[in-house]
Amino acid sequence: MPTDSPNGFQSVLSVCMEKFLQEKYACGYAYREATRILRRLDDFLVQEGLATCELPGPIARKWLAKKAHESAQTQRHRITLVRQFSRFLLRLGYSAYVPDSTFATRSTATFVPRMLTDEELRKFFQAVDALKPTARSSLRQLIMPEVFRLLFGCGFRAGEVLKLRVRDVDLNQGIITVRQGKFRKDRLVPPALPVVNRLRKYAAHFENRPPDAIFFPGPSGRPFNLSTIYKVFRQLLLQCGIPHGGRGKGPRIHDARHLFAVRVLRRWYQDGEDLDAKLPLLATYLGHVNLSGTQHYLHLTAELFPEITARADAAFGDVIPRRIEP
Repeated sequence: MPTDSPNGFQSVLSVCMEKFLQEKYACGYAYREATRILRRLDDFLVQEGLATCELPGPIARKWLAKKAHESAQTQRHRITLVRQFSRFLLRLGYSAYVPDSTFATRSTATFVPRMLTDEELRKFFQAVDALKPTARSSLRQLIMPEVFRLLFGCGFRAGEVLKLRVRDVDLNQGIITVRQGKFRKDRLVPPALPVVNRLRKYAAHFENRPPDAIFFPGPSGRPFNLSTIYKVFRQLLLQCGIPHGGRGKGPRIHDARHLFAVRVLRRWYQDGEDLDAKLPLLATYLGHVNLSGTQHYLHLTAELFPEITARADAAFGDVIPRRIEP
């Protein structure tokens, strides 16, 4: 049985799995979560005693069946991974079951981000700016106000902000470099000048930091854990009297990114900007690999601000698709 797999694969398909991942890496995909899913599939194939280099339908369907406490989205992630891996096996000349789109459990839930109102944002940042240092986090009163301004004011992903290093934040040019973001893409982000000025004041509290130092260091000098930022976020919401709908309901930290995008689109509508020309700019700024992710915000804008949708219809016609009611 294979034992020299870099990713710890043990099944008869371990060599194929490694080649599959190498191809994905070569195409620029980080594939971290998919690698974890593939490892669970590998464990399952070992348990099932698969002895031939193939992926039979009965075994694949058994593994893909929705688990009792698994969300439909998580199951779809597993199905997508198996579909891609099976097609890879077919290209290599092996027999493999390819699940079709009808295999997944239908999800009736439609998630709508819980975005803070202007008044809630005012209260939130008033509370952020009033944070005090703690015994475990003596710099949080300096760090948290800037972290949350980058999230709400620039639409960064939380992980992108927490991983920033000193060399990534060019305060002379006013440019932040996101390295190896989602989809392993680098991008340049120019924050608004007031944000840049705040970052300059923040950086002035530190002297002669090496380029590789974390720009927003946790107590150990390493990046903050996302769970730590989320805990602070929830505490601030509670302090401001902003209700939280519970797990999966929000407000979530990622909703700050949604809010940024929707506010940008709303401003463009109100200013009469050419949406066809502007949408690719927003996609690049947010780090989307194509327009499909950015177009999602058109739906949100249309639903949250109907008064500007009517005004935009004449100019933009079918750019904002209408949601078809079931």
